[in-house]
Amino acid sequence: MAVTSLWHIKGDLKDLVNYVENPDKTVLETEELRGLYQLLDYLQRPDAVPPGAFVTTLNCCKDFAVDEMITVKLHYGKTDGYIAWHGYQSFKPGEITPEECHRLGVAFAKEMWGDRFQVIVTTHLDKDHLHNHFCFNSVSFRDGKKYDYRKGERVRMMEISDRLCQEHGLSVIEKPGKAPPRPIWERKKRGEKTRYDYYREDIIEAIDKSRTVDAFERFLIRKGYEVDLTGEHWTIKSPQAEHPTYMDNVYEHFTPENLRLALQRSRGMFGRSVAPTITFSPHLPPEQRTKGFLEQLLEGTNLYKLYLYHCYQLGILPKNSGYKPVSPYLKDDLRRCEEFSKQVRYMSEHKIETMEDLLSARESIESELGKLIHDRDKLRNKIRRASPEDKITLRGQKSILTTKITDLREQLKLNQGIEVRSTRIKDTWSQFIANEERGYEKNKQARKERVNEKEKQ
Repeated sequence: MAVTSLWHIKGDLKDLVNYVENPDKTVLETEELRGLYQLLDYLQRPDAVPPGAFVTTLNCCKDFAVDEMITVKLHYGKTDGYIAWHGYQSFKPGEITPEECHRLGVAFAKEMWGDRFQVIVTTHLDKDHLHNHFCFNSVSFRDGKKYDYRKGERVRMMEISDRLCQEHGLSVIEKPGKAPPRPIWERKKRGEKTRYDYYREDIIEAIDKSRTVDAFERFLIRKGYEVDLTGEHWTIKSPQAEHPTYMDNVYEHFTPENLRLALQRSRGMFGRSVAPTITFSPHLPPEQRTKGFLEQLLEGTNLYKLYLYHCYQLGILPKNSGYKPVSPYLKDDLRRCEEFSKQVRYMSEHKIETMEDLLSARESIESELGKLIHDRDKLRNKIRRASPEDKITLRGQKSILTTKITDLREQLKLNQGIEVRSTRIKDTWSQFIANEERGYEKNKQARKERVNEKEKQ
């Protein structure tokens, strides 16, 4: 069984040509161009590929692959747009040997791109699943046309890969489906809840606490969702989501027919029906909705609000409340609890208390990061001209710099995230409180109407 994918690499070829022609005096200025050389380093890094093994080039020389790709681009005058394409082919763990994996990768690359493009094929052994990486020129050496990646090419990739797997007695995916976005996949892998999980929980709760479609709709709106129950597919949308989601995409049984049937039953599909009530934060009673902890949260500096907000989301404050947010305004942020925890730890470790402290720390990070990137670019230049023995030592030095750069980029991301999130806190809570107020007033009005009806009777 093999999984394939492909994506492009952007950049300005003019800067790349200057860099190749005079690496001693030229530094890659753009992140995209660094990305190309980082890709080539990644494809042949020692921890994934044994020295001299499992690296094959098609239509170009291994040691001068980038130079030859640039020569083709210059010859045909195709120096704009995408610089190259990067793809992979991943196999099921334990199903294939490294040698066979590389042979299949080379065969796949030859059939896909070998007649028109310059290709680098490497096999990585650093994961449980052996996988091949492909880097190929965006311009054809044969006719100068640029690679056009359309749906037909995607289908052809899967067909060629599946056929090669079958010819070598390997399994194939019988019913391939669209993979979830990588952030969602990573959250599921870590055992964390996604937005779909919260959608499903709240839809089930709405079914169990409603008797009619109108009540079901009002319940979800009361929660803070936007819902549309008029079309062929019913939709739901949280305040933070960009687009609505089909309920039957959240769970295949959430079709309009099934949901109507569930609402007609005395007992729901997903549990015993209870009174149509909705749970609220125990520290937010209707008559004191903005007092106490919330009052503290809405006052003070943005960073202090951020600190209190994290304490609330982590269950530290208010003490012994056992509060579990029910509103999607809060659930979407709670889903990112690990990110909040990292930001709080970063603020504590670097003693950041004010916005000035935050911006000062960022300036220091950016300065050090720029220096390390410059040093790593110089090492790359040395590696390109070094002997095979010296390359091992230089790559070790570059690996150390890369580790430091990665750590600083993570710190920079946290630093910027704190600034962005601190400015959103008051708006988030204002939305939440406004939604609670609207619900409280509607419930109050409904109680008055029921009382009036009883008096008339």
